[in-house]
Amino acid sequence: MTTESVFTGLKVLDASTFIAAPAAATMLSDFGADVIKIEPPGTGDPQRRLSFVPPSPRAEANYGWHLANRNKRGMVLDLKSPATTEVLKRLVEWADVVITNFPHGTREKLHLGYEEVSGWNPRVVYADLTGFGDAGPDARQPGFDLTAFWSRSGLLASTRDAGAPPTVPVWGSGDYTTAVAIYAAIVTALYHRERTGQGANVGTSLLAAGVWATGTLVAGALAGGTPFELHDRNAPVNALTNPYRTADGRWIMLATSAVHWPALSRAIGRPELIEDPRFMDGESAAKNATALSELLDAEFRSRPFADWQDALARERVTYSLIQTPEEAARDPQLRANDIVVPLEGVSGLEYTVSNPVSLRGVPKVPAKRAPELGEHNDEILAELGFAPADIALLRAKGAIPGRPETEAA
Repeated sequence: MTTESVFTGLKVLDASTFIAAPAAATMLSDFGADVIKIEPPGTGDPQRRLSFVPPSPRAEANYGWHLANRNKRGMVLDLKSPATTEVLKRLVEWADVVITNFPHGTREKLHLGYEEVSGWNPRVVYADLTGFGDAGPDARQPGFDLTAFWSRSGLLASTRDAGAPPTVPVWGSGDYTTAVAIYAAIVTALYHRERTGQGANVGTSLLAAGVWATGTLVAGALAGGTPFELHDRNAPVNALTNPYRTADGRWIMLATSAVHWPALSRAIGRPELIEDPRFMDGESAAKNATALSELLDAEFRSRPFADWQDALARERVTYSLIQTPEEAARDPQLRANDIVVPLEGVSGLEYTVSNPVSLRGVPKVPAKRAPELGEHNDEILAELGFAPADIALLRAKGAIPGRPETEAA
Protein backbone atom coordinates (compact mmCIF):
# COMPACT_ATOMS: atom_id res chain seq x y z
CA MET A 1 0.00 0.00 0.00
CA THR A 2 1.40 3.39 -1.03
CA THR A 3 1.66 5.97 1.74
CA GLU A 4 0.06 9.31 0.85
CA SER A 5 2.02 12.31 2.09
CA VAL A 6 2.13 16.06 1.63
CA PHE A 7 4.05 16.00 -1.68
CA THR A 8 2.41 12.93 -3.22
CA GLY A 9 1.97 13.80 -6.90
CA LEU A 10 4.81 16.36 -6.94
CA LYS A 11 7.34 15.58 -9.69
CA VAL A 12 11.00 16.38 -9.17
CA LEU A 13 13.96 16.13 -11.54
CA ASP A 14 17.18 15.75 -9.56
CA ALA A 15 20.00 16.73 -11.90
CA SER A 16 22.62 17.17 -9.18
CA THR A 17 25.57 15.37 -7.64
CA PHE A 18 27.23 14.71 -4.30
CA ILE A 19 25.25 15.55 -1.18
CA ALA A 20 23.50 18.88 -0.54
CA ALA A 21 21.28 19.22 -3.61
CA PRO A 22 20.44 15.48 -3.88
CA ALA A 23 19.64 15.43 -0.15
CA ALA A 24 17.15 18.27 -0.68
CA ALA A 25 15.45 16.13 -3.34
CA THR A 26 15.45 13.25 -0.84
CA MET A 27 13.61 15.45 1.67
CA LEU A 28 10.91 15.97 -0.95
CA SER A 29 10.83 12.24 -1.66
CA ASP A 30 10.42 11.52 2.05
CA PHE A 31 7.12 13.40 1.84
CA GLY A 32 5.94 11.50 -1.22
CA ALA A 33 7.37 13.35 -4.22
CA ASP A 34 8.21 11.30 -7.33
CA VAL A 35 11.91 12.07 -7.78
CA ILE A 36 13.84 11.07 -10.88
CA LYS A 37 17.60 11.27 -10.43
CA ILE A 38 19.73 11.49 -13.53
CA GLU A 39 23.38 10.45 -13.53
CA PRO A 40 26.16 10.40 -16.11
CA PRO A 41 27.19 7.12 -17.74
CA GLY A 42 30.07 5.15 -16.30
CA THR A 43 30.29 5.40 -12.54
CA GLY A 44 27.40 7.83 -12.06
CA ASP A 45 27.17 10.35 -9.24
CA PRO A 46 30.45 10.45 -7.24
CA GLN A 47 28.32 10.17 -4.09
CA ARG A 48 28.00 6.47 -4.93
CA ARG A 49 31.64 6.02 -3.87
CA LEU A 50 31.96 8.31 -0.84
CA SER A 51 30.93 5.67 1.70
CA PHE A 52 34.10 3.79 0.79
CA VAL A 53 36.50 6.76 0.95
CA PRO A 54 38.33 7.40 4.27
CA PRO A 55 37.45 8.78 6.76
CA SER A 56 33.94 7.45 6.08
CA PRO A 57 33.16 4.56 8.45
CA ARG A 58 34.00 1.18 6.94
CA ALA A 59 30.92 -0.91 6.18
CA GLU A 60 29.73 -3.29 3.49
CA ALA A 61 26.57 -1.32 2.75
CA ASN A 62 26.68 1.89 0.73
CA TYR A 63 24.98 3.84 3.53
CA GLY A 64 25.89 7.32 2.22
CA TRP A 65 24.32 6.67 -1.16
CA HIS A 66 21.07 5.48 0.36
CA LEU A 67 21.02 8.36 2.86
CA ALA A 68 21.18 11.04 0.16
CA ASN A 69 19.18 9.28 -2.56
CA ARG A 70 16.56 6.99 -1.04
CA ASN A 71 13.03 6.84 -2.47
CA LYS A 72 14.14 7.98 -5.95
CA ARG A 73 13.98 6.48 -9.42
CA GLY A 74 17.23 6.53 -11.36
CA MET A 75 18.24 7.21 -14.95
CA VAL A 76 21.56 7.35 -16.74
CA LEU A 77 21.71 10.07 -19.39
CA ASP A 78 24.70 11.43 -21.26
CA LEU A 79 23.80 15.11 -21.16
CA LYS A 80 26.73 15.86 -23.49
CA SER A 81 25.06 13.88 -26.28
CA PRO A 82 22.85 15.95 -28.63
CA ALA A 83 20.44 13.02 -28.76
CA THR A 84 19.72 13.49 -25.04
CA THR A 85 18.27 17.00 -25.35
CA GLU A 86 14.80 15.79 -26.28
CA VAL A 87 14.80 13.40 -23.30
CA LEU A 88 15.84 16.20 -20.97
CA LYS A 89 13.21 18.52 -22.44
CA ARG A 90 10.46 15.99 -21.78
CA LEU A 91 11.74 15.44 -18.23
CA VAL A 92 11.64 19.19 -17.58
CA GLU A 93 8.14 19.43 -19.06
CA TRP A 94 7.11 16.57 -16.75
CA ALA A 95 8.65 18.13 -13.63
CA ASP A 96 7.30 20.55 -11.07
CA VAL A 97 10.79 21.06 -9.63
CA VAL A 98 14.24 20.88 -11.25
CA ILE A 99 17.29 20.76 -8.96
CA THR A 100 20.87 21.19 -10.18
CA ASN A 101 24.29 22.06 -8.83
CA PHE A 102 26.26 22.10 -12.06
CA PRO A 103 28.49 25.20 -12.18
CA HIS A 104 27.36 28.23 -14.14
CA GLY A 105 28.56 27.81 -17.69
CA THR A 106 28.53 24.03 -17.48
CA ARG A 107 24.81 23.87 -16.78
CA GLU A 108 24.05 26.02 -19.84
CA LYS A 109 26.15 23.74 -22.05
CA LEU A 110 24.15 20.77 -20.74
CA HIS A 111 20.81 22.52 -21.42
CA LEU A 112 20.20 22.93 -17.69
CA GLY A 113 20.43 26.71 -17.47
CA TYR A 114 17.42 28.51 -16.05
CA GLU A 115 16.51 30.35 -19.25
CA GLU A 116 16.30 27.17 -21.31
CA VAL A 117 14.61 25.12 -18.58
CA SER A 118 11.98 27.77 -17.82
CA GLY A 119 11.41 28.16 -21.57
CA TRP A 120 10.48 24.51 -21.73
CA ASN A 121 8.33 24.74 -18.58
CA PRO A 122 7.36 28.26 -17.37
CA ARG A 123 5.72 26.86 -14.20
CA VAL A 124 8.80 24.99 -13.08
CA VAL A 125 10.48 25.70 -9.75
CA TYR A 126 14.16 25.82 -10.66
CA ALA A 127 16.42 25.31 -7.63
CA ASP A 128 20.16 25.47 -7.77
CA LEU A 129 23.12 25.25 -5.43
CA THR A 130 26.50 26.93 -5.82
CA GLY A 131 29.58 27.02 -3.66
CA PHE A 132 29.95 30.78 -3.34
CA GLY A 133 26.84 32.37 -4.83
CA ASP A 134 25.85 33.71 -8.24
CA ALA A 135 27.85 36.96 -8.21
CA GLY A 136 31.24 38.23 -7.17
CA PRO A 137 34.78 37.23 -8.16
CA ASP A 138 34.44 33.68 -6.83
CA ALA A 139 31.02 32.86 -8.28
CA ARG A 140 32.46 30.13 -10.53
CA GLN A 141 34.96 28.78 -8.02
CA PRO A 142 34.37 25.12 -7.10
CA GLY A 143 33.24 24.66 -3.53
CA PHE A 144 32.62 21.81 -1.12
CA ASP A 145 31.23 21.95 2.38
CA LEU A 146 34.75 21.83 3.88
CA THR A 147 35.79 24.90 1.90
CA ALA A 148 32.72 27.05 1.23
CA PHE A 149 30.49 26.15 4.21
CA TRP A 150 33.06 25.58 6.92
CA SER A 151 36.23 27.44 6.00
CA ARG A 152 35.13 30.57 4.12
CA SER A 153 32.22 31.34 6.49
CA GLY A 154 34.30 31.76 9.66
CA LEU A 155 32.73 28.70 11.23
CA LEU A 156 35.78 26.42 11.16
CA ALA A 157 38.10 29.07 12.64
CA SER A 158 35.73 29.40 15.58
CA THR A 159 35.20 25.71 16.34
CA ARG A 160 38.51 24.87 17.99
CA ASP A 161 40.12 25.45 21.34
CA ALA A 162 42.74 28.10 22.00
CA GLY A 163 46.16 26.96 20.83
CA ALA A 164 44.77 24.18 18.65
CA PRO A 165 45.10 24.30 14.86
CA PRO A 166 42.02 24.06 12.63
CA THR A 167 40.83 20.51 12.16
CA VAL A 168 38.78 18.68 9.53
CA PRO A 169 35.11 18.80 10.53
CA VAL A 170 32.61 16.01 9.97
CA TRP A 171 32.45 15.96 6.19
CA GLY A 172 29.00 16.18 4.74
CA SER A 173 27.72 18.05 7.80
CA GLY A 174 27.67 21.35 5.92
CA ASP A 175 26.05 19.64 2.94
CA TYR A 176 23.18 18.18 4.93
CA THR A 177 22.64 21.53 6.68
CA THR A 178 22.56 23.28 3.31
CA ALA A 179 20.11 20.67 1.98
CA VAL A 180 17.54 21.98 4.47
CA ALA A 181 18.05 25.49 3.04
CA ILE A 182 17.49 24.29 -0.54
CA TYR A 183 14.43 22.35 0.57
CA ALA A 184 13.09 25.51 2.26
CA ALA A 185 13.70 27.54 -0.92
CA ILE A 186 11.81 24.97 -3.00
CA VAL A 187 8.87 24.82 -0.59
CA THR A 188 8.73 28.64 -0.50
CA ALA A 189 8.66 28.70 -4.31
CA LEU A 190 5.93 26.07 -4.44
CA TYR A 191 3.81 28.23 -2.12
CA HIS A 192 4.51 31.22 -4.37
CA ARG A 193 3.41 29.18 -7.39
CA GLU A 194 0.27 28.06 -5.57
CA ARG A 195 -0.67 31.72 -5.03
CA THR A 196 0.43 33.18 -8.37
CA GLY A 197 0.62 30.30 -10.84
CA GLN A 198 4.17 31.33 -11.68
CA GLY A 199 7.35 29.31 -11.56
CA ALA A 200 10.42 30.58 -9.74
CA ASN A 201 14.21 30.58 -9.81
CA VAL A 202 15.50 29.86 -6.31
CA GLY A 203 18.69 28.70 -4.72
CA THR A 204 21.34 29.06 -2.10
CA SER A 205 25.06 28.50 -1.67
CA LEU A 206 27.22 26.55 0.73
CA LEU A 207 28.75 29.88 1.73
CA ALA A 208 25.37 31.43 2.53
CA ALA A 209 24.35 28.45 4.66
CA GLY A 210 27.73 28.46 6.42
CA VAL A 211 27.50 32.15 7.25
CA TRP A 212 23.94 31.61 8.51
CA ALA A 213 25.27 28.83 10.77
CA THR A 214 27.95 31.24 12.02
CA GLY A 215 25.33 33.99 12.20
CA THR A 216 25.88 35.14 15.79
CA LEU A 217 29.60 35.70 15.25
CA VAL A 218 29.29 37.23 11.78
CA ALA A 219 26.46 39.52 12.94
CA GLY A 220 28.65 40.55 15.86
CA ALA A 221 31.47 41.35 13.48
CA LEU A 222 29.09 43.41 11.34
CA ALA A 223 28.24 45.34 14.50
CA GLY A 224 31.92 46.04 15.12
CA GLY A 225 31.89 43.77 18.15
CA THR A 226 35.08 42.75 19.93
CA PRO A 227 35.46 38.98 19.66
CA PHE A 228 36.43 36.81 22.58
CA GLU A 229 39.52 34.67 22.28
CA LEU A 230 39.10 31.05 21.20
CA HIS A 231 37.61 28.85 23.86
CA ASP A 232 40.03 27.51 26.49
CA ARG A 233 38.48 24.71 28.50
CA ASN A 234 40.84 25.33 31.43
CA ALA A 235 40.28 29.08 31.45
CA PRO A 236 36.87 29.56 29.87
CA VAL A 237 35.00 32.82 29.53
CA ASN A 238 32.02 31.03 31.06
CA ALA A 239 32.77 27.98 33.21
CA LEU A 240 29.09 27.05 33.24
CA THR A 241 29.17 26.38 29.49
CA ASN A 242 32.12 24.05 29.22
CA PRO A 243 32.94 20.34 28.79
CA TYR A 244 33.97 18.33 31.85
CA ARG A 245 35.32 14.81 32.24
CA THR A 246 33.87 12.25 34.65
CA ALA A 247 35.66 9.62 36.72
CA ASP A 248 35.04 6.91 34.12
CA GLY A 249 36.44 8.98 31.25
CA ARG A 250 33.16 10.21 29.80
CA TRP A 251 32.76 13.82 28.74
CA ILE A 252 29.69 15.91 29.42
CA MET A 253 28.83 19.33 28.01
CA LEU A 254 27.48 21.62 30.68
CA ALA A 255 25.26 24.37 29.26
CA THR A 256 23.78 26.41 32.08
CA SER A 257 23.97 29.93 33.56
CA ALA A 258 24.40 31.85 36.79
CA VAL A 259 20.65 31.72 37.40
CA HIS A 260 20.94 27.96 37.74
CA TRP A 261 24.06 28.03 39.91
CA PRO A 262 22.11 27.05 43.07
CA ALA A 263 20.77 23.94 41.31
CA LEU A 264 24.23 23.01 40.03
CA SER A 265 25.73 23.55 43.48
CA ARG A 266 23.23 21.10 44.93
CA ALA A 267 23.83 18.62 42.09
CA ILE A 268 27.57 18.49 42.75
CA GLY A 269 26.94 18.10 46.49
CA ARG A 270 28.31 21.52 47.40
CA PRO A 271 25.26 23.56 48.49
CA GLU A 272 27.47 25.87 50.56
CA LEU A 273 28.80 27.31 47.29
CA ILE A 274 25.44 28.99 46.69
CA GLU A 275 26.57 31.71 49.10
CA ASP A 276 30.14 31.91 47.78
CA PRO A 277 30.59 35.55 46.68
CA ARG A 278 32.86 34.46 43.81
CA PHE A 279 29.99 32.72 42.02
CA MET A 280 26.80 34.36 43.29
CA ASP A 281 25.92 36.16 40.05
CA GLY A 282 26.91 36.21 36.40
CA GLU A 283 29.42 39.03 36.75
CA SER A 284 31.19 37.40 39.70
CA ALA A 285 31.21 34.00 38.00
CA ALA A 286 32.73 35.55 34.87
CA LYS A 287 35.51 37.23 36.88
CA ASN A 288 36.27 33.94 38.60
CA ALA A 289 35.68 31.63 35.65
CA THR A 290 39.07 29.92 35.90
CA ALA A 291 38.59 29.14 39.60
CA LEU A 292 35.07 27.89 38.91
CA SER A 293 36.21 25.65 36.07
CA GLU A 294 38.92 24.16 38.29
CA LEU A 295 36.36 23.51 41.01
CA LEU A 296 33.91 21.88 38.59
CA ASP A 297 36.71 19.87 36.98
CA ALA A 298 37.62 18.36 40.34
CA GLU A 299 34.01 17.61 41.23
CA PHE A 300 33.10 15.98 37.92
CA ARG A 301 36.29 13.88 37.94
CA SER A 302 35.31 12.46 41.33
CA ARG A 303 32.30 10.41 40.21
CA PRO A 304 31.30 8.29 37.18
CA PHE A 305 28.86 9.51 34.56
CA ALA A 306 25.95 7.40 35.83
CA ASP A 307 26.08 9.27 39.15
CA TRP A 308 26.13 12.64 37.40
CA GLN A 309 23.30 11.59 35.14
CA ASP A 310 21.06 11.12 38.17
CA ALA A 311 22.29 14.16 40.08
CA LEU A 312 22.04 16.62 37.20
CA ALA A 313 18.65 15.31 36.09
CA ARG A 314 17.31 15.59 39.64
CA GLU A 315 18.21 19.30 39.74
CA ARG A 316 17.19 19.85 36.11
CA VAL A 317 20.62 21.15 35.14
CA THR A 318 21.06 21.40 31.37
CA TYR A 319 23.83 19.13 30.12
CA SER A 320 24.47 16.33 27.65
CA LEU A 321 26.75 13.38 27.40
CA ILE A 322 29.12 13.97 24.49
CA GLN A 323 28.27 10.87 22.48
CA THR A 324 30.18 9.29 19.65
CA PRO A 325 28.30 8.75 16.37
CA GLU A 326 28.17 5.05 17.26
CA GLU A 327 26.50 5.86 20.59
CA ALA A 328 24.11 8.25 18.87
CA ALA A 329 23.12 5.49 16.44
CA ARG A 330 22.11 3.31 19.41
CA ASP A 331 20.37 6.12 21.32
CA PRO A 332 16.73 5.10 21.91
CA GLN A 333 15.67 8.74 21.70
CA LEU A 334 16.40 8.66 17.96
CA ARG A 335 14.02 5.79 17.31
CA ALA A 336 11.35 7.12 19.66
CA ASN A 337 11.21 10.29 17.54
CA ASP A 338 11.71 8.69 14.10
CA ILE A 339 15.07 10.39 13.68
CA VAL A 340 16.38 6.97 12.70
CA VAL A 341 13.94 4.96 10.57
CA PRO A 342 13.87 1.52 8.93
CA LEU A 343 15.25 1.28 5.38
CA GLU A 344 13.86 -1.28 2.96
CA GLY A 345 15.83 -3.24 0.39
CA VAL A 346 19.49 -2.92 1.43
CA SER A 347 21.51 -5.87 2.67
CA GLY A 348 23.44 -4.98 5.80
CA LEU A 349 21.64 -1.67 6.27
CA GLU A 350 18.48 -1.94 8.33
CA TYR A 351 18.13 1.74 9.29
CA THR A 352 18.89 5.19 7.91
CA VAL A 353 18.62 8.78 9.12
CA SER A 354 15.37 10.60 8.41
CA ASN A 355 15.29 14.27 7.44
CA PRO A 356 14.73 16.68 10.37
CA VAL A 357 11.38 18.11 9.18
CA SER A 358 8.20 16.66 10.71
CA LEU A 359 4.57 17.44 9.91
CA ARG A 360 2.64 16.06 12.85
CA GLY A 361 -0.23 13.94 11.60
CA VAL A 362 1.25 13.70 8.08
CA PRO A 363 3.37 10.57 7.57
CA LYS A 364 6.57 10.36 5.63
CA VAL A 365 6.73 7.55 3.10
CA PRO A 366 8.66 4.44 4.22
CA ALA A 367 12.34 4.76 3.33
CA LYS A 368 13.33 2.54 0.41
CA ARG A 369 16.74 1.97 -1.12
CA ALA A 370 18.30 4.38 -3.57
CA PRO A 371 18.27 3.33 -7.25
CA GLU A 372 20.91 1.29 -8.94
CA LEU A 373 22.69 3.03 -11.79
CA GLY A 374 20.24 3.47 -14.66
CA GLU A 375 17.72 1.18 -13.01
CA HIS A 376 14.60 2.93 -14.31
CA ASN A 377 15.74 4.14 -17.74
CA ASP A 378 13.28 2.15 -19.86
CA GLU A 379 10.39 2.62 -17.43
CA ILE A 380 10.75 6.41 -17.34
CA LEU A 381 11.41 6.79 -21.06
CA ALA A 382 8.20 4.86 -21.76
CA GLU A 383 6.30 7.16 -19.36
CA LEU A 384 7.69 10.15 -21.27
CA GLY A 385 6.24 8.78 -24.51
CA PHE A 386 9.29 7.18 -26.09
CA ALA A 387 8.40 4.05 -28.06
CA PRO A 388 10.66 0.95 -27.95
CA ALA A 389 12.14 1.96 -31.33
CA ASP A 390 12.90 5.46 -29.97
CA ILE A 391 14.63 3.96 -26.93
CA ALA A 392 16.69 1.68 -29.16
CA LEU A 393 17.72 4.72 -31.22
CA LEU A 394 18.75 6.61 -28.08
CA ARG A 395 20.93 3.65 -27.13
CA ALA A 396 22.43 3.52 -30.60
CA LYS A 397 23.31 7.22 -30.37
CA GLY A 398 24.91 6.81 -26.93
CA ALA A 399 22.39 9.01 -25.14
CA ILE A 400 21.61 6.18 -22.71
CA PRO A 401 23.56 3.01 -21.84
CA GLY A 402 23.23 -0.07 -23.98
CA ARG A 403 21.70 -1.95 -21.06
CA PRO A 404 20.71 -1.10 -17.47
CA GLU A 405 23.85 -0.56 -15.43
CA THR A 406 24.36 -1.95 -11.96
CA GLU A 407 25.40 0.07 -8.97
CA ALA A 408 29.07 0.90 -8.86
CA ALA A 409 31.00 -0.98 -6.20
